[in-house]
Amino acid sequence: MEKKGYDSELLITIFTQRTTREVKKRFYVVKQNSGRMLREWKQGHTLLEISNKWRFPPILTAMFIFLEDGASRKEFWEYINEPDIARNKDLRNEIMEIRNADLVYSPEANERQRQRGIWGESLLHEWLDGQGITYRTEPDLRGVYEKTPDALLDTPMTYNGKKIYWVESKASFGDNTEFRMNSKKQLIPYTKIFGPGVVVYWLGCLDDLEEPEGVYVDDISIMQKRLGEFRE
Repeated sequence: MEKKGYDSELLITIFTQRTTREVKKRFYVVKQNSGRMLREWKQGHTLLEISNKWRFPPILTAMFIFLEDGASRKEFWEYINEPDIARNKDLRNEIMEIRNADLVYSPEANERQRQRGIWGESLLHEWLDGQGITYRTEPDLRGVYEKTPDALLDTPMTYNGKKIYWVESKASFGDNTEFRMNSKKQLIPYTKIFGPGVVVYWLGCLDDLEEPEGVYVDDISIMQKRLGEFRE
């Protein structure tokens, strides 16, 4: 990946993480004002103008307004995914406007995040396959364990002299908030089921992350490293 592209993806990723956290904090506060936002819309303010006023993502703002106006969630997302079904040109234009302005919740943003995840996992497989290391993936392990990493090594290996059993791919930036959330929901449970392992933040991570016991952190520089054979 070219440096310019990497920087661009990093900025979008950090913006996405920051936005989703802010949404979690303010979701119900903004939602409580759905009636007021609907009145503003009916008075002639655009969906994007209302979004900017409330400092809330355009598509989520529009969702509150549409639901308040009697639409179902299914109907709303049909409008977002297929603006051409909108009842008039002005509404179609407004929907396209909020889609273009929303870098986190639009269909294009969702697809970009999906592709970013695929990119990260492909790097992980390239790194392991290039060393001849065999492993099972999440689809291979589905239904076998309650939680499964992206790569469960068939035999334990050594990473920086430490014994590991799994590697997790994260196409995100590992700041303290992201790492704590990942540790609680995934990484610590992995250590309890499988033993120690490595999480790779492909878009970078902070140097001062407090690693829980059995969880090691790396970034894209891991592509230049090799795992060693573990011997009892």
